Amino acid sequence: MSHDESRLGDAALLLIDIQNDYFPGGAMALVQPEAAAARAASALETFRRAGRPVIHIRHEALRPGATFFLPGTPGADIRAAVAPLATETVITKAWPNSFRDTSLGEVVAQSGASRLVVAGMMTHMCVDATVRAGFDLGYAVTVLADACATRELSFDGRTVAAADVQAAFLAALGAVYAAVVPTAALTDAAATGTGAN
Repeated sequence: MSHDESRLGDAALLLIDIQNDYFPGGAMALVQPEAAAARAASALETFRRAGRPVIHIRHEALRPGATFFLPGTPGADIRAAVAPLATETVITKAWPNSFRDTSLGEVVAQSGASRLVVAGMMTHMCVDATVRAGFDLGYAVTVLADACATRELSFDGRTVAAADVQAAFLAALGAVYAAVVPTAALTDAAATGTGAN
């Protein structure tokens, strides 16, 4: 991981849709969401210690027939492991792209950040859409690979395992749109002072 990718001095952390419905017992449980949330919590603590901006993004499903992230339900709540502080921004969205019809663009601009560090769920949906949008808006983007989670999908009569979905989408993002790194690369660099600014 390069110095540019690990530095926090120009970065804002985006935590995307780490909400209860994606966990065991929820309406759309993913594969190994607890492990991803633990890594996201580690990144969150690193950003808090560094005094850098943290932006929590949560989804509320407004379309007819939606089965998860329903407004006013516990499943739509942000997971306790990454619960926002009163001083941290929480943005509610209704689209996979976290910038669409929200104040995210303005919030990031006002923070002065030029780099977005992204963690969250689902890798193939809202993480992917938001990373691509951030890149198109001119931000440098870093994705914390092991702080993201997804689920199996199906295509052409075949089941695509969650691990393959994760690998394919992270590989595509890493080809052009983002630096894709393990969370430890960021947190270790910050702890040793090599990624502080």
